[in-house]
Amino acid sequence: MIMDDVDSEALADAAYGIFEILLNKELLARGVPLFARVEGGIDFEEDFRAIFAAFEQDYPPLAAALLARFGSQDAIYDMLKRGEGVAPSRTTQMCWIVEDNPSAGEVDVTGEQVGKWLIFSDAADVDALWQKVRDATVAGDLGISSKVSTARPNPDSRDDRKVIYVYTKDWSDEADVMRVRERLRALGVTGRIGYKRNIETFAGEYAVRGKKVTYYSV
Repeated sequence: MIMDDVDSEALADAAYGIFEILLNKELLARGVPLFARVEGGIDFEEDFRAIFAAFEQDYPPLAAALLARFGSQDAIYDMLKRGEGVAPSRTTQMCWIVEDNPSAGEVDVTGEQVGKWLIFSDAADVDALWQKVRDATVAGDLGISSKVSTARPNPDSRDDRKVIYVYTKDWSDEADVMRVRERLRALGVTGRIGYKRNIETFAGEYAVRGKKVTYYSV
């Protein structure tokens, strides 16, 4: 398939996803992650422009797709400063924000031994809750990774609530799974939540009336 055959919106979506991954990786390598720069009011325009220049050199059609969508690098930078990719309520370009535990090594959340706690939140409360979960994940206090749904419309969503996934590396390690559950309680997640194994997710099994697919519910 050549680029001319690709829908321009789909290409821009893919381009932004790739760029955001690169941006997060490069900003972290420079010592301060994107979320810390945005929430701390730290200017990162110089780093942003250097990273975009490298992206433009390596992936010219993708950079062109981003500039066609947003109009300029300034517009992309301003959007990031306002919380795109950091605050769920202000993120419209991606369906998910992901944060890995740096002490977990190479993270693979797709393994069959992996499972996750599912935390549903009202949209009005999700930014504050995500910040707590994200910071605890980065500090190594939770599991191997966490992610949160955003303000971007998602056809798979069943209602207006947002969801946070907190992944652990081994669903059969009940002690570790429950350790993470206790840490979530300390962060304010006190209501009953469910833990779902990747096995059920990959099999396409979802909760319906009379059928339970969570492995733990505490």
